[in-house]
Amino acid sequence: MKITLDSLADGGIVERFQQELDKVLANIGDPNTSAKAARKVNISLTIKPDEKREIAEVSIQATSNLAPAKELMTTILMDRDNDGKVVGAELKSGMQGQSYMDNEGEVRSDTGEKIKRIY
Repeated sequence: MKITLDSLADGGIVERFQQELDKVLANIGDPNTSAKAARKVNISLTIKPDEKREIAEVSIQATSNLAPAKELMTTILMDRDNDGKVVGAELKSGMQGQSYMDNEGEVRSDTGEKIKRIY
């Protein structure tokens, strides 16, 4: 009987291929990844015959190479505390020293801390 992909490992290789293809398709649909990045499905068969060349062990691997999540960028303001230790805070306003109004109408500092109103 001839060996085919459908018959190999009782069809297990086709199942593994489908699992990896499903991962690739999900990765393509993920808006956090690059739409243009190439993805791959790899099927590897390692065939090891015995010394007499009468039987062979077959190792089957199916893997995929996915596009990584898009890089996220932010800016951190660097400073020193009262003890001289370096500290950082994420810049929220877009410009160092500039306050901004959040979505709820609250005035916040450049690092996002709520500014108390003085009346």
